[in-house]
Amino acid sequence: MAKAKKLKSGNWRTQVYSHTDSEGKKHYRSFTAATKKESEYLAAQFGLHRTNSNYDDYTVMEILQMYIDCKEDSLSPNTITGYNSMLKNRFTIFNNLKVKNLSSAIVQKWIGELNLELSPKSVRNAYGLLTSALNFFDIELKIKVKLPQLVVKDCYIPIDSDVKTLISYLREHNHNLYIACLLSAFGTLRRGEICALTADDVKGNVITVNKTMVKKGSEWIIRDTPKTKSSNRHVEYADFVIKELPTTGRLVNIYPTTISEKFAKTVRKLNLNHFRFHDLRHYSASIMHAIGIPDVYIMQRGGWGSDKVLKQIYRNKLDDYNKTFTAQTNEYFEKVSHEISHEQKNFL
Repeated sequence: MAKAKKLKSGNWRTQVYSHTDSEGKKHYRSFTAATKKESEYLAAQFGLHRTNSNYDDYTVMEILQMYIDCKEDSLSPNTITGYNSMLKNRFTIFNNLKVKNLSSAIVQKWIGELNLELSPKSVRNAYGLLTSALNFFDIELKIKVKLPQLVVKDCYIPIDSDVKTLISYLREHNHNLYIACLLSAFGTLRRGEICALTADDVKGNVITVNKTMVKKGSEWIIRDTPKTKSSNRHVEYADFVIKELPTTGRLVNIYPTTISEKFAKTVRKLNLNHFRFHDLRHYSASIMHAIGIPDVYIMQRGGWGSDKVLKQIYRNKLDDYNKTFTAQTNEYFEKVSHEISHEQKNFL
């Protein structure tokens, strides 16, 4: 089996024999990927593809499993776990179905069955896994299906009073969750990023985010890279947050799932409108947007790679600021109206 070599860019490249031309010259194909395993896997699949003109005799499930195995080192453990769970529970129709027998009708029937149990987003995610696997191995099938329409949810974003109530309660009753909420609400950190932080990541008022805590199998591990490339960042906090942080060890001694569970219980106990721990990130972004901070800075601070999520957040306006802006708008137009009336009197 051909071995991959690491490039200066950090990627891995594997070269494998392709063919010999009419002049006796040997030609090779190069396969470059982010990981050694993926590069060698692509090369091996090419070698298999040369002896088998296509994947017609593979089952669709085999193609899906091969795709997931290939991506194991380049995707997060959570994503891989989710993919394997989908295969087990949502793709059984493809267990013995040959690729050559896959058709639009079969896929559409499968989508219809999924739509009876899952949300439109989950159905689309499952279909996305199927098409990604087929495309990865250059399997060209003319599949045309209709996917369920996405439903835009009107999610509640916490307002200032919610956050004040929450922080005040947690300061006295749950120190770990208190610290986690400070880091998320006032710095947009994700729960996995928070759980991976140690005191060594804090320099002055700046926290360096360059890792995350994820679950691999039954164990929690620290992954050296956060969720996305743009998630690597430095976040500067206000003094009131920094002074609350531990000076040694982990900043919080809990796991990501514990944060979500304890947070949900606290929100119910305080009789607040329902929102998730992750929505504290949205609160932070919405506040910055409301006070006129440019989107490019908000994206950098929160580790967002695009403004797509921000636009979704902004659609859910903050009630406190809506009232303020509405009052300002009506006050201005009242002033204009009075001026108009005054000018009319002078004219008469």
